[in-house]
Amino acid sequence: MLLDLIYLIAFVVLLPWVAWRKFSGGRPVAAPWIRFTGAIPRLPPKGARQRVWLHGVSVGEIQLLSSLAREIGTQAAAAGMAIDVVASSSTTTGLELAAKRFGAGAVFPCPLDFTWAVGRVFERVDPDMLVLGELELWPHLLDRAWRRGVPVVVANGRLSERSARGYRRLAPLVRRMLGQVTLVSARSAADAGRFRTLGAAHVVEAGSMKFDGVRGDREADDVRRLARLADFRTDDIVFLAGSTQAPEEALAIEAYRSACGDHPRLRLVIVPRHVERTAEIIPLLDAAGLRWQARSTLDTTGPLPEARILLVDTTGELGAWWGTARIAFVGGSLDGKRGGQNMLEPAAYGAAVCFGPHTRNFADEVAVLLAADAARVVTDGPGLTAFVRASLDAPRGCDELGRRAASTVAAHRGATAATAARIVERLRARSRASEGCPSPREPG
Repeated sequence: MLLDLIYLIAFVVLLPWVAWRKFSGGRPVAAPWIRFTGAIPRLPPKGARQRVWLHGVSVGEIQLLSSLAREIGTQAAAAGMAIDVVASSSTTTGLELAAKRFGAGAVFPCPLDFTWAVGRVFERVDPDMLVLGELELWPHLLDRAWRRGVPVVVANGRLSERSARGYRRLAPLVRRMLGQVTLVSARSAADAGRFRTLGAAHVVEAGSMKFDGVRGDREADDVRRLARLADFRTDDIVFLAGSTQAPEEALAIEAYRSACGDHPRLRLVIVPRHVERTAEIIPLLDAAGLRWQARSTLDTTGPLPEARILLVDTTGELGAWWGTARIAFVGGSLDGKRGGQNMLEPAAYGAAVCFGPHTRNFADEVAVLLAADAARVVTDGPGLTAFVRASLDAPRGCDELGRRAASTVAAHRGATAATAARIVERLRARSRASEGCPSPREPG
């Protein structure tokens, strides 16, 4: 009850911010009332199926979990098991992507960690397992799963040293929460060690699922469709700056300006991390005197022949746009505030990939790429410009960097299948145990 009171005070204090987000034209907070009350629609009865609830905070986690869901389904079918997968997220973009990947009827907002909200969602979902993407530990969520006898798996468990230091300040609570987790499938030995130190009893090092969650087929239908839509020609060289944050768009524009005179077939594609920021990027393009086109106009007016820059003002397409790129810059990595975005996506397609020095969210993946000489780190705008120019001036070196990136990603695949196998085995064990009708557990 004390924790509920603390949450409630925080919720009331944050209400003006929630309202501002809703009416300011930015990204609204996802379903605040539904998450506060837990009043999601009741899911259909699962019948003889076992139901797996997958939770991912936002887009990145949902992408991983959708790949995991497919692998669970494949392995469960091979084992003669019937599985029903549902998914939740905590953000509007995460919910939108989850609806596309899982179907709107199987997706719901994750409850805030109030006892009443969590309890109502568990009752209406009735899961046989809860799978948390990367790390999403909440006391009431884990406690309710424990009381209902629902095993909890942390998939692609990620725990940076910075996060671990924060959790150590709450050591008794964190130890209790991790004691209620059935399995942590960690992405690296370092992550696994931190989980064990904080109190997780069952930890395995499975490798990073991010290597499995990215595609690499430039001939895929959606990649080819976007290339045709943008009228990319075979001799065009696409420089794509993706998942960008300020001031990275301005730096990408400057890199393009520096090189386009010597390389007239160069194209620039900018995909900001948050689509609502396109209004900030348009003045940058106009001030530079460059002809550009918005992605949203391609379907109606078609490509403008004189526009060599495309500003992607739609959501959910970055994974396919990466497949059009020969040179790639991965954003959220230059200012030190955000910790980087997924550089494995362009690497899997064989693009020549660079990113800034601030990539704590992908520290292990970056280490793998750099150890294989399969990516480059740029420290600032001039560094980005130099990378783009070097890639254009030495195309063989650019292509070789891309080939090393693609082969490195391919060599590190397999964590998703291993994680799915452990999940299916626990579901099988739960099914066998349910024949004895065990009573719900109480926390020790």
